[in-house]
Amino acid sequence: MTEPRIDLMKNEFGARLAKRLFAVHGLLQQSGLSHSTQNLVMLRASQINGCGNCIDMHAKEAAAEGETSTRLNLVAGWRHSTVFTEEEQAALALTEEATRLADASPGVTDETWAQAAKFYDEEQLVALVTLIAMINATNRMAVTLNQLGGSYEPGLAAATINS
Repeated sequence: MTEPRIDLMKNEFGARLAKRLFAVHGLLQQSGLSHSTQNLVMLRASQINGCGNCIDMHAKEAAAEGETSTRLNLVAGWRHSTVFTEEEQAALALTEEATRLADASPGVTDETWAQAAKFYDEEQLVALVTLIAMINATNRMAVTLNQLGGSYEPGLAAATINS
């Protein structure tokens, strides 16, 4: 199937729902969790979930915010690269374990949680866990509705929040 099943923004209920999902994202942007880390987390979860729409969106938004192409290209192989801080690595490890719950994973290990807690305070951890949950939900919606990647323009999500 090469066409979206439903265009959320052209569906009255879907548009209201999408606006609220974007509003949660806007609230997360106000947390103490850096925008760079948030972008990396959303990109990595989207890669794991195979969501072309979200990969497109988050890579382009991160680039528009100044993220380098080297770092964006290495997110999928972050464990085997030198361009991420220990703090970012902790967030990416938490993202992977929380995203792969259905892959016979033991869930988030105490070791991974302790590493994240070493770098993030409680408010930031709440924001990080919420961000991971929200991007996973969004990935699942977009994949199910066959929302395709490739045409996203940076700033479109922010415009949706503010409309």
